[in-house]
Amino acid sequence: MLSIDTIPGPTMRILLAEDDPLLGDGLQAGLRQAGFEVDWARDGIAAEHALASVAYAALVLDLGLPRRSGNEILARLRARDARLPVLILTARDGVDERIRGLDGGADDYLVKPADLKEVAARLRALVRRSSGEASPRLRCGDVELDPASREVTLAGAPVALQPREFALLHELLRNAGRALSREQLEERLYAWGEEVGSNAVEVHVHHLRRKLGADVIRTVRGVGYLVAKDARG
Repeated sequence: MLSIDTIPGPTMRILLAEDDPLLGDGLQAGLRQAGFEVDWARDGIAAEHALASVAYAALVLDLGLPRRSGNEILARLRARDARLPVLILTARDGVDERIRGLDGGADDYLVKPADLKEVAARLRALVRRSSGEASPRLRCGDVELDPASREVTLAGAPVALQPREFALLHELLRNAGRALSREQLEERLYAWGEEVGSNAVEVHVHHLRRKLGADVIRTVRGVGYLVAKDARG
């Protein structure tokens, strides 16, 4: 199977809340290589502002943030019933800290230093569970996408996609049966500071239809785009 034509690009947008500049830079670069679009907040207040303005797929949260701690951010997040998947990534390795974090609403807990491949795998699992998906592979008819290997097939044959095409298809498949607007798709696929063309989403949809078939992505007039839920589950 394979197929992304160029260097792996983003599949979903996440927030990294980490104050250590060297560690944050490494995590951002590594997670981007693993296929995530990463916004990086360097303190707790900045993280909360980002969470209030963007619909992220997941949050990677350090506990020892300046200005507002990770535990405070988590408590405020869950107090408003936000279901955002949260992976705590911290140097605090005590059992009591782990219990506090998990009981406080975190979905997973990793101690630094952590292997980047494991961080990426745990994020994919958290996002998958939050979407109600048991299988790691996503399907719509004859189209199948594997987020971990970044492979796409059509009736079993590999399909070559550009990174942003893969990202768009992944987002639509994660939300199968639900129409997403152009604005929602742009927000989820592009990180801070990235330039977004006025018709970027439409162009990517056109290319995906050409490669996968005209009926895979449907246009919902006045709303946006969707793919149907796979009848095979």
